[in-house]
Amino acid sequence: TIRPVRRSYYDPSSAPGKGVVWEWENDSGSWTPYDMDVGITIQRAYEKQHPWVDLSAIGFCYVIDFATMGQINRQTQRKRRVRRRLDMVYPLISGTLPKSQSWPASPGVAAAPPVPACACPQCLLVMSVKATVSVSAAGPSTATLQTRKAPSVPPAAPKATAPAPGAKVSSSMITARGSLKPLADQGGRRQAASTPTLSSASSNTSPPVTGSGKASRPGLSTLNRSHLQRLAIAQSRVLIASGVPTVPVKNLTGSSPVNPALAGITGILMSAAGLPVCLTRPPKLVLHPPPVSKSEIQSIPGISHTCRKTTKKQAKKGKTPEEVLKKYLQKVRHPPDEDCTICMERLSAPSGYKGPQPAVKPDLVGKLVKCGHVFHLHCLVAMYNNGNKDGSLQCPTCKTIYGVKTGTQPPGKMEYHIIPHALPGHSDCKTIRIIYNIPPGVQGSEHPNPGKSFTARGFPRHCYLPDSEKGRKVLKLLLVAWDRRLIFAIGTSSTTGESDTVIWNEIHHKTEFGSNLTGHGYPDINYLDNVLAELAAQGITEESLVQEKD
Repeated sequence: TIRPVRRSYYDPSSAPGKGVVWEWENDSGSWTPYDMDVGITIQRAYEKQHPWVDLSAIGFCYVIDFATMGQINRQTQRKRRVRRRLDMVYPLISGTLPKSQSWPASPGVAAAPPVPACACPQCLLVMSVKATVSVSAAGPSTATLQTRKAPSVPPAAPKATAPAPGAKVSSSMITARGSLKPLADQGGRRQAASTPTLSSASSNTSPPVTGSGKASRPGLSTLNRSHLQRLAIAQSRVLIASGVPTVPVKNLTGSSPVNPALAGITGILMSAAGLPVCLTRPPKLVLHPPPVSKSEIQSIPGISHTCRKTTKKQAKKGKTPEEVLKKYLQKVRHPPDEDCTICMERLSAPSGYKGPQPAVKPDLVGKLVKCGHVFHLHCLVAMYNNGNKDGSLQCPTCKTIYGVKTGTQPPGKMEYHIIPHALPGHSDCKTIRIIYNIPPGVQGSEHPNPGKSFTARGFPRHCYLPDSEKGRKVLKLLLVAWDRRLIFAIGTSSTTGESDTVIWNEIHHKTEFGSNLTGHGYPDINYLDNVLAELAAQGITEESLVQEKD
């Protein structure tokens, strides 16, 4: 699979340019950073001393309240804490910024000019190894890469940049902190080093001499790999001592095991030199339980069957939008002196809706009977016509649901059963496993782009609940949500950015079985209560179970 990638540049006055990070508190009590663009938007409003910022303009149904430092979900009204902290400044570059360019470039379009290298220690070290490889591949050289201990406080940002791949480094050396220093002293002789000096052209890496007397250029495969590994480890020790973070790594070749304390930078350097490495992440992410045989799978007491399919349900015919809304409204003869929150015109004036005109007078006003909010009838009919037209209505102000709300979930299958394993934090019971499976297909008239195909990534999706009294209650309500087509929708993925794909629909599921590294696993003491609140926001409560039986 090939996907385009791109690099983004951020202004020094923006949140990443200042090292400002905005984070929200997840269900496990740890902090998760917002995406870069979201953090920039929040910081911009914060610096302008706005009391709050609405993120709906960038595609998120949240409001950030700076007075309480909280995030409010506009649909469920659920609140989370947010915080602002200072981190390392986002790496900056020197020179003019090239235009955004994606790969592969269009035919006939000239490539963007080379970008000056970053001056951080990691990048400079990677560039030094690449330069070493290039020099070794080009033939014998007197270039010597020398390491020395870095100062505890980094010097001012260096103006010089690391050599590009293929450049010779015979007259300069790269220190761990990014400055370029001459190797020769005033007498023209090379300085003696107290730390190990590794020559890039040793006897066992010198290229063979051809009959013409010129040195041939060996490929990368002919380089002495242990020599490059020693170079990586020696230079990484300097960076480890200066506090550069590392991640574990293992060498796929199985030779020369790497010390875990040096593995992160070593892995970066080995990758730059073309050596095979495999990055790992502790602790282990456990998405699925141990294998379960068919004989170990049990049906769930009190719930019939173990599988449920759903197909597209047609809206009830024979009722016009006006007839549907009439059940939920009272006419208002003397409108209050306030705005209609749909068209933002005064209720005492005609509706400001400019789309296809409903068969309702634009100056009529109605009040919803449960919540009491007042709107133009003209606006409510237009809103209903732009929705699912399923006989239900949701107040645009307080989200109160009138009737039975249904969604636009594409056809699929939901399986559910008990497996003989316990979830972290629920050692006293077994586990309910839910398996969702939705195939790709073509969008219908109720979807964003009718007639266009949609994708279904990551299916079948496995989700987990504790087999407790509350866990079974959640499952029963999820079955109602499935029947009402509310668990999934078709839209744009917030994870990958892909459009016209199947996405979750505001009802969170736990997809991680034996850990909680992603925030979608266990233990999570608040999850069952949170998902019950999310189901209630979709109009699914214990009363719904009675309605389904009827």
